[in-house]
Amino acid sequence: MYRQVLDPVSDSLGLSAIFAALPLVILFLLLGVLRITAWVSALIALVASVVIATVVYPMPVGQAVLSATLGAAFGFFPILWIVINAIWIYNMTVDTGHFDVLRRSFSRVSDDQRIQAIIIAFCFGALMEALGGFGTPVAISSVMLLALGFTPLRAAALALVANTAPVAFGALAVPITTLSTVTGLPVHDLGSMVGRQTPILAVIVPVVLVGIVDGWRGVRQTWLPAVVCGLAFAVAQYVTSNYISVPLTDIIASLFSAGAVVVLLRVWHPVTSGLVVPAVRPVAGGSVDNPDPAFQKRVAHPDSRKEELRSYAPYLIIIVIFIVAQIHPILHALDTVTRSFNWPGLHIENAAGKPSTVSVFKFNWLTAAGSLMFISGLVTAPVLGVSPIRALRAYGRTLRQLVWAIITVMAVLALAYVMNASGQTATLGNWMAGAGGAFAILSPILGWLGVAVTGSDTSSNSLFGALQVAAGTKAGLNTTLMAAANSSGGVLGKMISPQNLAIAAGAVGLVGKEGDIFRRVFGWSLAFLAGMCLLVYLQSTPVLDWMVP
Repeated sequence: MYRQVLDPVSDSLGLSAIFAALPLVILFLLLGVLRITAWVSALIALVASVVIATVVYPMPVGQAVLSATLGAAFGFFPILWIVINAIWIYNMTVDTGHFDVLRRSFSRVSDDQRIQAIIIAFCFGALMEALGGFGTPVAISSVMLLALGFTPLRAAALALVANTAPVAFGALAVPITTLSTVTGLPVHDLGSMVGRQTPILAVIVPVVLVGIVDGWRGVRQTWLPAVVCGLAFAVAQYVTSNYISVPLTDIIASLFSAGAVVVLLRVWHPVTSGLVVPAVRPVAGGSVDNPDPAFQKRVAHPDSRKEELRSYAPYLIIIVIFIVAQIHPILHALDTVTRSFNWPGLHIENAAGKPSTVSVFKFNWLTAAGSLMFISGLVTAPVLGVSPIRALRAYGRTLRQLVWAIITVMAVLALAYVMNASGQTATLGNWMAGAGGAFAILSPILGWLGVAVTGSDTSSNSLFGALQVAAGTKAGLNTTLMAAANSSGGVLGKMISPQNLAIAAGAVGLVGKEGDIFRRVFGWSLAFLAGMCLLVYLQSTPVLDWMVP
């Protein structure tokens, strides 16, 4: 049995925090500054975390290694299990030509890449976040953007930046319900508070997406649909989370915002200035400057209604299966085979001497989002006319395509689990919690750090939720606000999480270029985080305390 010690260096949290932060500093320096391949960076950082856990912290080597194996297992299931099956479905649509049909159909809705980025990366990505969570929206929306003619780097950056505002309510509000469990605060209060923070972010993100696609010129020319989309999502997210249903928040917000943009496009059209008709071949490396005449011809002469319906079928199937799986009797039946168990040989107590939940592995092999995605693929194959042998070959090709992304994600989650199990992450959190009243500014940063390490807002809430409440109580701050700030700040760490970077890189064929993607989105992550810190601080003062329920 290993009992966590949070101040192993001279009984000082501050000195211990310096060592605790080293694995993360090493990871981001290797990835973002030295441009070393993500899987190599992750493995080096993992070794560093094990060394610190066993040399600086009093963690036995065997316990450190076992916690790393648990993290690697969690990295594969449920996280990579989602990504593998999502990319498998995409590969089948490419094989049959239905992704070409889909992109031609989208081009008729709007042939402007700036509008397509809003609809796919933000609206459709938010729907995927609401239904599946984890890496689902990044994996699916990035390949959709790629097929529509976006360059791989831009497609990945758009998918990651868009995956912010919806994350706090992702996967039917699992992050919020988890936060409620660890803090003891009501789900409705937490959902209402988050619903008064992330909608402000939602107003800004679509405008940023337009800027990523076409710079300031794009913002000037297409600010209207970007603002309409953001406002529609923000209003729906606020109203749903506060007055209707916390679990349904992102489903309603994503559909409402997409509908608002489509309605607007019936009466308004953007100034083009040449950034239209993204007629390029998916994956083949085309660009906006290299139009595909055959594609343009097919846009002018549409596919049959039947083929268009089949091209949308995989995503309709995904939505239907995910929604059906959430119906309570069905969910209960599927969940009967779920098994939770302590990882063999791993015995951890937290600093208070209570058994840690870090060592528990949940094998929900039927209710997991990846399993539902796999079932969606099995249904999709015959709809697209894909034979079992052809589907199996596509699966094998998908695994080969993602092999380095698989290694990266498993290494990053192994790193996260070693840091969590040894107490390194808790050291950082407790050190930040000693800031007193200024903790209102640091609270979102703590959530951001948790998601940057684990890649999951749910995991960050589980890790730091109770700490946020304890720090808030000690500093005289509203506990609901502090807990919600962990979730709202956490969403901004999603785009720089090595796990999500690996997923995006694997999806668009940029394996080994995760550092390039990281540099593309890191500035946005910090800018959004600064805004969230300011908002939470003002909500803790008389200036905006009326926003706290």
